[in-house]
Amino acid sequence: MSIQLEHAHCLIIGSGPAGYTAAIYASRAALKPVLYQGIQPGGQLTITTEVENYPGYAEGIQGPEMMVDFEKQAVRMGADIRFGLVSSVDFSARPFKVVIDEEKEMTADAVIIATGASAKWLGLESEQRLNGFGVSACAVCDGFFFRGKEVAIVGAGDTACEEAIYLSKLASKVHMIVRKGEDGMKASKVMQDRVKATPNIKIYWNSETLEVSGDNKVTGAKIKNNLTGAVEEVPLSGFFVAIGHQPNSDLFKKWLTMDEAGYIITQPGTSKTNVEGVFAAGDVQDKIYRQAVTAAGSGCMAALDAERFLSGLGHI
Repeated sequence: MSIQLEHAHCLIIGSGPAGYTAAIYASRAALKPVLYQGIQPGGQLTITTEVENYPGYAEGIQGPEMMVDFEKQAVRMGADIRFGLVSSVDFSARPFKVVIDEEKEMTADAVIIATGASAKWLGLESEQRLNGFGVSACAVCDGFFFRGKEVAIVGAGDTACEEAIYLSKLASKVHMIVRKGEDGMKASKVMQDRVKATPNIKIYWNSETLEVSGDNKVTGAKIKNNLTGAVEEVPLSGFFVAIGHQPNSDLFKKWLTMDEAGYIITQPGTSKTNVEGVFAAGDVQDKIYRQAVTAAGSGCMAALDAERFLSGLGHI
């Protein structure tokens, strides 16, 4: 099969809040951006139900609907939004080479990477079935909906401890499920101490979740103690998974500098990567905040950085 060729001044890879915001700003800067949506158009927000913490939506909005709004605005500004999956890149020289769906090759003067990150899950059928219906991978995003109710959180790192403490301020009780014993907990000593000192957090050591209960919403979880073999059914309204995120960055490992977890490293205060003309925005380079609003903000930064870069080359 012959490979089709096409050139773009600015190519955006990814379509969550970061990618769409980059497309809006790049369009307004006359960069004529081409955006490829990837395998999950709209990103993680398309598997989120109610979003109440994004400015401008006074009554809240469904995650998928919000991403449709973002896409419509980008198209109205002039962005060329396309369905397709980037299968390989070559950042060795400009113009950069990008192959889509293994059959179409594009070249680009600037590339904005906004491929996001994927939450790690336990692998339970019930967990996926109830995702968005009481199961969540973001306490900051969804904890508000469980004010005064009992919830569980799975994890043993600093993030899990931080989210457990966050949830403890909203929920009546937090059941924290830790796979290993106290000596195997990954979190720093100070975070462990804070969790243990929080009266409405109950820790289940050496335990794992067998199943999240419920038909159309979470009603509980079956927790097994791996030392005794005892199984306990705990009534719950919410079930949070905090075992980490995986940045969707494998495609770029040959070219870009990343940290040990695979997050793309950008120059402080910018979206610039180690390759001049390649920029990163959103969760693929943010392991701290991971919020829609911060992703959108970094998408704006990436478009502005790309505009300045292309202007310096005389392309605009």
